[in-house]
Amino acid sequence: MRILALESSADDTCASVVCDNRRVLSNVVIKQNSVHEQHGGIHPYFAIQTHQANMPFAVQRALREADLSASELDGIAFTRGPGIGGCLSVGSNAAKSLAAALNKPLVGVHHMQAHALTPFLISPPHLAPRFPFLTLLVSGGHTLLLLAQSNISFRMLATTLDESIGRSYDKVSRLLELKWGDHGPGAALESFASQSDYESNAHESATTLPPSDTTLPEMPKPLPSRLAFSYASLHSAVERHIHAQGGIDQVDNESRRSLARAFQSAAIGQLEEKVVLALEWCNNNQISINDLVVSGGVASNMYLRSRLQQCLQRHSASENPIRLSCPPPALCTDNAAMIGWASMHRFLASDHDDYSIELRPKWDIQELAAH
Repeated sequence: MRILALESSADDTCASVVCDNRRVLSNVVIKQNSVHEQHGGIHPYFAIQTHQANMPFAVQRALREADLSASELDGIAFTRGPGIGGCLSVGSNAAKSLAAALNKPLVGVHHMQAHALTPFLISPPHLAPRFPFLTLLVSGGHTLLLLAQSNISFRMLATTLDESIGRSYDKVSRLLELKWGDHGPGAALESFASQSDYESNAHESATTLPPSDTTLPEMPKPLPSRLAFSYASLHSAVERHIHAQGGIDQVDNESRRSLARAFQSAAIGQLEEKVVLALEWCNNNQISINDLVVSGGVASNMYLRSRLQQCLQRHSASENPIRLSCPPPALCTDNAAMIGWASMHRFLASDHDDYSIELRPKWDIQELAAH
């Protein structure tokens, strides 16, 4: 079964052809970083406009790279939500029009469900996560810690009470006036923090601070011992510190890098704490956990992966270690391959949506089980 999938929930225009045997025949991602960098973040009007310009070419490329004609497709999938309403509508309208014109079945997909199920696309069955598992979904729009009980049943254990970790990364990156590059502001901060101003420190970790640096703010540790996230205070601490120094122009490169490292260490430290709390909650409720799936754009951060791996080694039994499952970076950030794969079980069951299906810009993942 060959499915054409479309994704346009935020600022990446994506199209992919995915097969039910886990083959990805094409995976096209057209980014908008150059459009939004001048606005300091995603500007909905320009995002919609750029999706409209890019979507026809993304679909055309996806079919060409898959070496298929449109008539050879077995179905069309698209991101139904959550996301920016106008952006979602571009992918939805394209998917509905193609499905109707080709007389193909249609399936709308939950964006965060697709992130959670990505490891099943890239892993052979004996290495795939085992239900139930914990999944940490971290992106520019979400910070979710879920108990995945099946491919449609998710229980919310923790979410953010203010802003997502990805948004906080983006704000600190802008405060430090980092250049986005090809991968966006969050990736720019990770890259900046991993560099060194001192040749002798070149191989030290991304959180190592120069020994002379005693002026850094103390990073807050919000909501201790609670299964909930809060990231607004972290970027606010960086902002207050920069303001106290007289502005970013008065902060030298060494101190800027130290700020980036201190923020990143605190941000990921909060993820570690909540994962440990979730493992304790599962243990208290006699739920055996063998896997932690981490996905979403922020999951492409290599330092995050390293810290979480160390965390799991400390907090799981040596005879039954909890496995960390992260998709490759290209499948952590938004892509259509994950949308196609998340739709596959429904296509195989002939469970399709009507062409008039409505978007869900706000969509609680726990509602999927009631479908």
